[in-house]
Amino acid sequence: MLPINRSKTARRLSVALAALVVAAMALTGCGKDKNTASGGAGNTEVVATYKEGGKVTRGEYDSFVNSIKFFNPMYAQFDTDPTFQDYMMKQLIAFKVLGAKADEQSKKDAEKKTQEQINQIKQYFEQQGGDKNAFDNQLKTANLTQNDINDYILKSLIVLGDAEKKVTDDKVKAKFDENAATNAYTIATVSHILVSLKDQNQEKDIRTKEEALKLAQEVKQKLDAGGDFAALAKEFSDDGGSKDKGGKYENAEVGQWVEGFKKAAIELPIGKISDPVETEFGYHVMKVEARSTKTLDQVKDDIKSELAELQVSDFIEKDLPAMIEKIDTDKLPKAAPAAPEAGTGTTPNLTTPAAK
Repeated sequence: MLPINRSKTARRLSVALAALVVAAMALTGCGKDKNTASGGAGNTEVVATYKEGGKVTRGEYDSFVNSIKFFNPMYAQFDTDPTFQDYMMKQLIAFKVLGAKADEQSKKDAEKKTQEQINQIKQYFEQQGGDKNAFDNQLKTANLTQNDINDYILKSLIVLGDAEKKVTDDKVKAKFDENAATNAYTIATVSHILVSLKDQNQEKDIRTKEEALKLAQEVKQKLDAGGDFAALAKEFSDDGGSKDKGGKYENAEVGQWVEGFKKAAIELPIGKISDPVETEFGYHVMKVEARSTKTLDQVKDDIKSELAELQVSDFIEKDLPAMIEKIDTDKLPKAAPAAPEAGTGTTPNLTTPAAK
């Protein structure tokens, strides 16, 4: 139960472009559910139009969305959601529009990087499955071809590579200063023992606040008396993600943690055992073992990528709507009707709250 602030969500494009290969490394088991999209790459039915004769076919849309789901399997659950379909279509149109405006060097650079990424992904699947055809097999299961994936990565890298060229050093420095002011680049190695109020799923109460605080105070006393932190973490901590590692999280970004834990990780003297620190998870007895701050040189590439993605997101939100003539979501995949309720012979009420 890492004390992560789940309410902090980054405004990022769904394609997770800067980490395509990293995403692929987490694809073990991905694609086992056969894709149900019926369009097919060769489907030329027009499903969207935009200014200057631009159009998107059903085949293009299916290829784009299936590729996104290949790298981000969690998006499969939204496949038939009209809001999701509308945004995916806008993202695809934006990539086509911005890609056409990109300079030739951006296109050449993207072609080279695309081939490098395809080779790395192939190598990963071959190593995982011990089969030279492992990548092709995964693509077939996901209703994709290598050309689909190649086109998806190429479009993505052309657009973001071209956008990165427009990110100045001054903008990078300003963003660094803004983030640094919130300790976004503070890195800490922290050991903690969590005395939780709820179970691992944060669903069932296991002790009251008073009981949790009393136990946390007892744990601190044991540590102050010379108790071994790692041993006590294994005995008392309710954090399943760290208790078997002595309660330790190494070189973690403190900005991801909930406020109380974050504040202690920033302010505690190195090596000092804290009093119980209260968060939404319960009480933490903490010890900061190391703390440092990333430099501008260490993070400037990440900042540049982030600002490039924001450029594209801003284009989609502010400029693209005026260019789009029509998006026909009626021609895109639909959710299967619910089966009649057992024993009633009637169809359940499918009206959603949003439609009322």
